[in-house]
Amino acid sequence: MHYYFKVLQNYATFSGRARREEYWMFVLINAIISFVCGFICGMLGYPELANLYSLLILLPAIGVAVRRMHDVSKSGWYILIPIYNLILAIQEGDHGDNEYGADPKSETI
Repeated sequence: MHYYFKVLQNYATFSGRARREEYWMFVLINAIISFVCGFICGMLGYPELANLYSLLILLPAIGVAVRRMHDVSKSGWYILIPIYNLILAIQEGDHGDNEYGADPKSETI
């Protein structure tokens, strides 16, 4: 949950870098919350609430994806390339600093 809240705190930050763990933990927790929210809202007859959650989480999700691309020394625009962005998101980030910022693995959690 730490990484999920870390992404939400940096919701409109498109600069810097995001570790693989930060990105994938956000994706996992977001998928679980989306599923549960969609299921509960669907059962209650208010699917609009699940759509609202998806809309609210869109900007933080784009932000962490852009920062993940920066970690592998790619522009944030690479998230628009369907399969290649997944390959980049799986790759290990650059060791040390790159043009997008300091190595996030060197930061303490």
